[in-house]
Amino acid sequence: MSTTIAVTGKGGTGKTSISAILIRLLSNHGIVLAIDADPSMNLSMALGFPVNNSIGRIREDMTNLVKKGSYDNSIAKPDYLQLKVMESLVESDRIDLLSMGRPEGPGCYCAANNMLRVCIDKLAGNYDYVVIDCEAGMEHISRQTTRDIDILLIISDMSIKGLVTAVHMKDLMNELRTSVGRISLVLNRVTEALSPEAMEIIKKGDLDLISILPEDPNVTNLDAKGQPLYELRTDSPIVVAVAEIAKKLGLLN
Repeated sequence: MSTTIAVTGKGGTGKTSISAILIRLLSNHGIVLAIDADPSMNLSMALGFPVNNSIGRIREDMTNLVKKGSYDNSIAKPDYLQLKVMESLVESDRIDLLSMGRPEGPGCYCAANNMLRVCIDKLAGNYDYVVIDCEAGMEHISRQTTRDIDILLIISDMSIKGLVTAVHMKDLMNELRTSVGRISLVLNRVTEALSPEAMEIIKKGDLDLISILPEDPNVTNLDAKGQPLYELRTDSPIVVAVAEIAKKLGLLN
């Protein structure tokens, strides 16, 4: 049985970097399906992977074929989607990548979304870990395109606005999802002690603060050069800190 970890947060908090580092760490202990649910599709760059077709494009193409009456009805729609999902998968030795792509265009995609979720769930069952780099906010999760989540990591900076957003995300997740395991808060790029106001929001919002990550210039340097984060040294502060998170969550022995 696979373990599904979703990483979310408002834009600019470093959730994609943390997702990529977590994926690389977990790949040393099992086979990982990385799902890039952010329309910007930056996870592929962070992992050093190319991008194939996206789920958004697959969904839109099939819906357009049906609307135009040109869909080949000799192929069941779920089978068609399953084939296209497999074709879009970027495969490597221990990590495979699936890109969700941009949100759907005008019109109703409910039926396609439901079939896609079945396809993705079936695929994900073949992996030890599934790590989802969510789009900023909770729109992707609210559309229920991805499977149930065992662990949700909410990434925030140390600002009051960021922490208030984190509380809203936690509450929204509990409202929208009937099956979610642990929800934890990770503060990223922290350079000084948290203010009393910040600590009060964490306490009142009942946020499970699992880790405070340091600002790591190594990440900034790689991003500036457009180089993937797998080139980070294992003793880099951010890698050490994410490994500690994984241990606390019981993901690493």
